Amino acid sequence: MRRLIISILALITTQSIFAADRLSALPCPILGGELSNSAATSVQDIDEVMPRMRALGLNTVLVPAYWELMEPVEGEFDFTLIDRTIDVARREQLQVVFLWFGAWKNSMSCYTPGWFKQDTKRFPRAMTAEGKQMEIASCFSDNVLQADLKAFSALMRHIREKDPQHEVVVMMQIENEIGMLESARDHSPLAEKAYNKERWAERYGTDEYADEKFMALSYARYVEHLAKAAREIHDMPLYVNAAMNSRGRRPGEYPSAGPLAHLIDFWHEGAPSIDLLAPDIYDTGFKSWCAQYAMPLRPQDGGRSTSGRLLPKGRKKVKNRLFIPESRCCENSGVRALYAFGEHQTLGFSPFAVDQASPKETESVTQAYGLLQQLSNGKLLNCKLSWGLLFDQEDRERIINDDGVVMTCRHYFTLPWDSRATDGSMWPEGGAMLIRLGKFDYLLAGSGVVIDFKTPTEKQQEQQKQLGEDGFAEAGGNNSKFKVQSTKFKGSRLGLLSVDEVSISNDGTMQYLRRHNGDQTHQGRHARIGVDEWKILHIRLYEY
Repeated sequence: MRRLIISILALITTQSIFAADRLSALPCPILGGELSNSAATSVQDIDEVMPRMRALGLNTVLVPAYWELMEPVEGEFDFTLIDRTIDVARREQLQVVFLWFGAWKNSMSCYTPGWFKQDTKRFPRAMTAEGKQMEIASCFSDNVLQADLKAFSALMRHIREKDPQHEVVVMMQIENEIGMLESARDHSPLAEKAYNKERWAERYGTDEYADEKFMALSYARYVEHLAKAAREIHDMPLYVNAAMNSRGRRPGEYPSAGPLAHLIDFWHEGAPSIDLLAPDIYDTGFKSWCAQYAMPLRPQDGGRSTSGRLLPKGRKKVKNRLFIPESRCCENSGVRALYAFGEHQTLGFSPFAVDQASPKETESVTQAYGLLQQLSNGKLLNCKLSWGLLFDQEDRERIINDDGVVMTCRHYFTLPWDSRATDGSMWPEGGAMLIRLGKFDYLLAGSGVVIDFKTPTEKQQEQQKQLGEDGFAEAGGNNSKFKVQSTKFKGSRLGLLSVDEVSISNDGTMQYLRRHNGDQTHQGRHARIGVDEWKILHIRLYEY
C-alpha cells in the first residue's frame, strides 16, 4: 500500500511538469461551446452550425467524433465528418476540440459501431453482481481495447495529416463520462479475474467505494493505452471528463469510477499521459465543483520533479488545472465563465448544447466571452492576482483583503434601488473577474456586482446602515436604524480616485470609454455593474 502511494505521488509530480508544457502551448484560452450530441452527424449539420458558433463569440467548438460513423464497416474508415469540421472551422477561424465517442459515452457503449454491438462474444459486456449484462463494454476485454485503440489511432493519424501544425485541432477528449451504472464495478468473468489478481479486497475492503477505486484504476489503465498512442502519433493536450457524484448518490447511482475528484490519485496512477481531469458541471454548487478540480500540488511535493530536478522558475505547480468542457447552458453561463477564469485561471469554459440554446441563454455567453477576449488581449487572464466573484440570492457577499485594501463584493441586488431585488423574483447570478493591476489599481469585468473599498481599520469600524431605495437612511428620528458613531474614528480611509468604463483593444491597450461618477458610483461610495450590463471598469483608489 505504501509503495503504491509513493508511486502515485511520483507520477503526479512528473505528469504536472509535462502537462504544463503542453497546456501552455495552446494558442489562446478556450472560450468554448460544446455541440449537442447529434449536431455534427452530417456535412449539412457542420456547414450550418459552425458559422453560428463563431457569431456567438466562441473561439473554440467541442465537436463529437463518432466511432459508429467513422468505422461503419470494421477496418474501413470514413473521415468525411472530421475533414468537414476542420475545413469549416479553419474558414471560420475557430479552434476545435474533438470528443472521442468511442467505447463509452455517458457510461454506455451507444456510439460503438453496429458490428461491435452485435458481437458480444468477441466484445463482452460489463455485468452486475447478479450477472445481468449491460450496454457497457467491459474495459477488461483486450478485444474491446484493441478495436477502440485501432479506431482512435486511425483518427489521430488522420488529424495529423489534415492539421499537422495544430492550427485547428488543439486538444482531444478521450471517451466521454466514463463510469459504471447500476453497479459500482464490473462483475463480468474477466473483471472478477482482474479483481482477484490485484488482491483488491485485502488492500481496500469490499464495500462499494473500494469497488469504485478498483474500477477507476482499471478505466484509467484502459484510457492510458489510447493516450500513449495519441502522444506517439500527434501530441496534443489530452483530457477525460467526469459526470459528477452529486445529490447524495452512491457509486453506480452516479457513473461510478469516472475521473472524479476523490479518485484523482487512481486516475493519475493509471493514466499518467492524461493532462487534465475535467468536470461536467450541471448541478447547483458551481463554485464548489470548480474548487474540487482546481487542485494545487501539496506543499510536500515542493518545487521539484521526482528526479529531484528543480522546476523552471515561475512554473506554476499544478496537480490538476481546471478546465470545464461541459456546463449547463443557461442565463448564468456568462458570469460563471468569468468566475472560473478569475478565481481559478481555468484553461477554458464550455456550455453544453450551445447550438440548441435560446438567444436569452446564449446572450450571456456572448457578452462574457467578449469581456474575456478583451482581457486576453491584455494578457490578463492568467495574471497572478485575480479573483472570481459569483453571487446569487443566498450567496450574496464576499470580502477580499488585498494587502491593506478590504473589498466588500456583493450581488448588485443588495443595493436598494432595483425593484427586482425585493419583488419575489429569482435573482439572476451576478459575477465578475476582479484583477489587481497595482497598488490601489484594479480592473472589474462582469455583470451584476457592486464593490466598496476600505482600509482594514475602516472596515473594523464600519456601521451597518439600513438604506432606502434612494440610497439614504431608510427612516429618520427615533425610527432610524442608523446610529450616530459614539466613539472616535481611528485610522485612514480609502476613496475612489476614478472609475472609468474601458475596453481593451486587440493590441492590448486600454481604451477610455466614459467616467463613472455621481449616481453611477453613489457619489463615490462604490463601483458597480448592473445585472443587465456587461462592462469592464478601471478602478483607482486613494487613501486619506
